[in-house]
Amino acid sequence: MILGMSVPTFTMVHVVISLIGIFSGIVVLFGMFSSKKLEGWTALFLATTILTSVTGFMFPTDHLMPSQIVGAISLVLLAVALLALYVNGLAGFWRWLYVATAVTALYLNVFVLVVQSFQKISPLKALAPTGSEPPFKIVQLIVLALFVWLGIRAVRSFHPEMEMPALKVA
Repeated sequence: MILGMSVPTFTMVHVVISLIGIFSGIVVLFGMFSSKKLEGWTALFLATTILTSVTGFMFPTDHLMPSQIVGAISLVLLAVALLALYVNGLAGFWRWLYVATAVTALYLNVFVLVVQSFQKISPLKALAPTGSEPPFKIVQLIVLALFVWLGIRAVRSFHPEMEMPALKVA
């Protein structure tokens, strides 16, 4: 039992939280391309991504898992993103630091999604049973390259101070 749930139920809750974090993170990322903060989506992304990492530490294990290391790195990145966004208001270098840490945290969630997909989905597992085969490495390389490109694009595009206020009609 974990938090009063069976391990399979807790696993399902963890996966749903993770998928919400990934989906909302993609929405936030694409909002960055047009300098939109998308405050509600951003709060959802940050909260669910933090919950994803925190709940990942709750699974029973007798040793430190690679997923827990990724979770710890993600939590550090998210702490910086929260500081940049909510404490420093994206002023100066905090803008690009927020984008870099938020996009990297999203990438780490997708990285783990790919790992879990290759471990749990039979056709993918058949392609890379140990996770060290070329199909797995190629997919992870493509995902990494995609996130590097998206991250650079987001840093260049995200300038929320340039948002134009909506005109109010009297």
